[in-house]
Amino acid sequence: MTAPLPQLLTELDVELVDSTITDAGFFGAFVEAWDGSRVLSMPTGRSAFERDTAARMLLAERFGLDTPPVPAPLEVTRI
Repeated sequence: MTAPLPQLLTELDVELVDSTITDAGFFGAFVEAWDGSRVLSMPTGRSAFERDTAARMLLAERFGLDTPPVPAPLEVTRI
């Protein structure tokens, strides 16, 4: 999880795409399709730090990595 985000996404075989969701409370979504492809959808217009941090939190949650819990008031929801 300490690798640069582009390298981490490549290693985990995850495609990063821009989301059209503009809600200020939306930080991103990890989607695994039926065909096994993985997409991390992130809103545009956020700082590089915010985008990187949210991406790493979602990836850690999806891959069950031993990381600190997501800080309040953020939450990760599985559907």
